[in-house]
Amino acid sequence: MPIDDLSWRRADQWLSTPPENAIPDLIVAGVPTAVGSLSPSQGHLTPSAWRSAMGRFATFDGERGVDIDGLVVADRGDWGVEGLDLGGALHEIENEAGSLPTAQCFGFIGGDNAITRPLVKGLAGRSLGGVGVITLDAHHDVRTLDRGPTNGTPIRGLIEDGLGHGRVAQVGIAGFANSGVYRQFCDSHGFTVITMADVETWGIEEAMGVALDAVAGESDWVFLDVDVDVLDGVFAPGCPGARPGGMTPRQLATATWLAGLHPKVRAADFVEVDPSIDVGGVTVDALTRAFLGFAAGLARRLGRG
Repeated sequence: MPIDDLSWRRADQWLSTPPENAIPDLIVAGVPTAVGSLSPSQGHLTPSAWRSAMGRFATFDGERGVDIDGLVVADRGDWGVEGLDLGGALHEIENEAGSLPTAQCFGFIGGDNAITRPLVKGLAGRSLGGVGVITLDAHHDVRTLDRGPTNGTPIRGLIEDGLGHGRVAQVGIAGFANSGVYRQFCDSHGFTVITMADVETWGIEEAMGVALDAVAGESDWVFLDVDVDVLDGVFAPGCPGARPGGMTPRQLATATWLAGLHPKVRAADFVEVDPSIDVGGVTVDALTRAFLGFAAGLARRLGRG
C-alpha cells in the first residue's frame, strides 16, 4: 500500500487533523515520564513511538464497521514533564489534566503507571466522590506509599485521596504477580477483582461487563487505566511487568472497545511500555491497537463512525 493512497486513511493522518469544532470528541495528550517506575524504564519514549505507530494503522475497523475518521480529535502534543523529578512531574500532570478544555472524552499516552493518580485527580477537580476506576492490569497497584507515589501505588493513592468504597474494578489480575496482603487491601475496600482465570472462563466481554456494571452504577464517570503489562509477556516484550498467562492483544483491544462504548467512561490512559526494550515494535503496536479500539468504541457511542 503506497503511503499516499488517498483511499486508505491512516490513523496518524486522523490524529494530526486540526479539529474544526469548538468541542472535540476526544482530546489526547502524551505524558512522557517514567520517573515513577520502580524498575529502570524509558517509558517517556512511548508517546513519540505511539505517534509513529499510528501510521501503520488505518482509521477503519473492518471487524466492526466503524471508522474513527468521523471522530473529532485534538492532539495536545506531549506535556512538558520529561526531566522533572517525581514530585514535580506528578504536580504538573495534575495541573495539566485539570486545565484541559471541554471534550467528550480524554486519552493519555504514558509514561509509567504513576501518572494515573494525578490524571484522575486533575480531571476530577476537588472531589473524587463521583469517580470510578477500572484497571486492565496484571497487578493491583496498591503498594504502600513509603517509597513515594510510584507506578506500583496509583490505586492505593487514589483510595487515600478519597476514592469511594467499591469504586474500583480490576480486570486481568495475574497469578503470582501480587501479594496476599495487597489482595486483602483490595477486598477491604470493595474492589471487584477479575482475574485472568475469570477472563478465560467468562470471556473478555462478560468480564468487562461485570467490571463496568460494578463501577459505573455508583459513579458519575469512570476512568480506564490500561496497563499494557496485562498482556501475556510473549506479546509485550516492551513491558517489564508482563508475565506468562496474560491477555492477548485481541482481548485487550476488545476490552478497550467496550469501555469506549460505555456512556460513563470519560477518560483512559495507556501506560507501562518501554520502547527501548521492545522487539520489533510489537508492544507499542499492541498499545496503539488498544487505543484505537477505545477510540472506535467512542465513535460508535457518539454516532460518529
